[in-house]
Order: sequence, then structure tokens, then C-alpha cells
Amino acid sequence: MRLTFLGTGTSQGVPVIGCKCAVCQSKDSRDKRLRTSVFIKIEENHLLIDAGPDLRQQLLRENISRIDAVLLTHEHKDHLGGLDDIRPINFMMHQTMNLYGMKRVLKIIEKDYDYAFKTFKYPGVPNLTLNPIYEEPFFIGGIEIIPILVKHLALPILGFRIHELAYITDASFISEKEKRKLQGLKILIINALRLKEHYSHFNLAQALELISELNPQEAYITHISHEMGTHEDISAQLPANVHLGYDGLKLEW
Repeated sequence: MRLTFLGTGTSQGVPVIGCKCAVCQSKDSRDKRLRTSVFIKIEENHLLIDAGPDLRQQLLRENISRIDAVLLTHEHKDHLGGLDDIRPINFMMHQTMNLYGMKRVLKIIEKDYDYAFKTFKYPGVPNLTLNPIYEEPFFIGGIEIIPILVKHLALPILGFRIHELAYITDASFISEKEKRKLQGLKILIINALRLKEHYSHFNLAQALELISELNPQEAYITHISHEMGTHEDISAQLPANVHLGYDGLKLEW
């Protein structure tokens, strides 16, 4: 399995216009974050989790020309605002793109990208197939995907477990039932917005507490705002098995 962090930031990511903080002024490329997304290659399957507004730039940077399916965590624009940029993948692969998300999320996609679902389509629009999911495991190319139901403040959203990998973003609460799906992980990717507490996202202390409880072999922090602090400073404070993610980071196991 190979995973690439396409983006590890938020809409409050870096650089923030006019901000003079250490992160926004940093010359370290690890502090330059696009909106959060990952690309996973497992066996012969190429999976994308979320498609934010920076998707085109991310795909070009990583030279990605094949995506077999897109898993959607929720409907906020920093996670699905780039879906129109799926169309070059349609053209290169000569097939529709399967999207997997909660029914609520798919209805919003139908509304926001209505031109892709008309009976008589304008030539060249994205070719998308909507597949509703919720709590039950499902399969893509023979690979089992286990949804993890978490809360983003009061909004139910999804994380995903694929074999010994789990990916969760934008969470502020995970029930004991869902935590049981996160046992025995090799890699946990979890959101932490900043050091200070936030009403709808884990902060760093809360993410570290969850990591300690779940005890994965390795953990990576994503969905990081410019208020977190620099990659170098925060990394020096983390446990040995916990790492700040950064755009372009590649993991393989």
C-alpha cells in the first residue's frame, strides 16, 4: 500500500493573506499546505479521499492520471470543491468516476454540480456515478472499505479504514462503538487543527490523547491550520510515533 498526502491544510491554511505569524512567513515547504486530501494505491486500486478546491494543482504536482474511485468524508467545500477537475481523469481513463459518500453529501453534489447529471449533458462535463454509503463496509475492486462514523461538531461525517490504515479528518468526537473499528492499526491519520481548543475539530492535545488510546504503530496529523505552529517546532514536541503530515509526504508499507 502506498499513500500520498495531497494536502494537509484547511481553508484557514497557509499562507493567510496579511498574516505575519511564523507559519505564514515560514520558508519551510512543509508549512505550505493545500486543502486536505490523500491518494492511496492499494493493489491495483487507486483511491482518492476528498477532492478539495486545490485538486487540480495536487494531481499535477504528483503526476496522478488514474483514480478509480473517490471517497468523500463530508460536503464542506474544502473537501469537495474540486470535483469538476475529475473530468481530465474521465477523459484519460475513458470511464465514469465512482463517488462514495453519505446520501446527504451526494444530494449536495447533485445540486452543486447539476450540469454533470442532466439528461442531455453539455459535452465534456464530468462523468460521475453516485454511490451512497453509511456505516456498512463496502468493496472497491475487492478491497474492503470500513466507514468510521464521527462527529464534526453536530454533523455526522465519515472516516475510512482500509486494512491497517485509518483516515479521519474534521472530527471533534468519536464514539466508543466507532473506536472499536480503529483497533490494531498500523497507521492512523487524524485531524488536529491547532493548539488551542476548537468547537468543531480536535486540537493537538485531543488528537494526541486519542492516538494514545488507540495505540496505532504510527500516527500522522492532518487538517492543520496556520495557528498550529511551524512544522519544525511542533514536530519536536511530538511522541516518537506521531508525526505532522505535510503536502507531498509519501508512506509505503
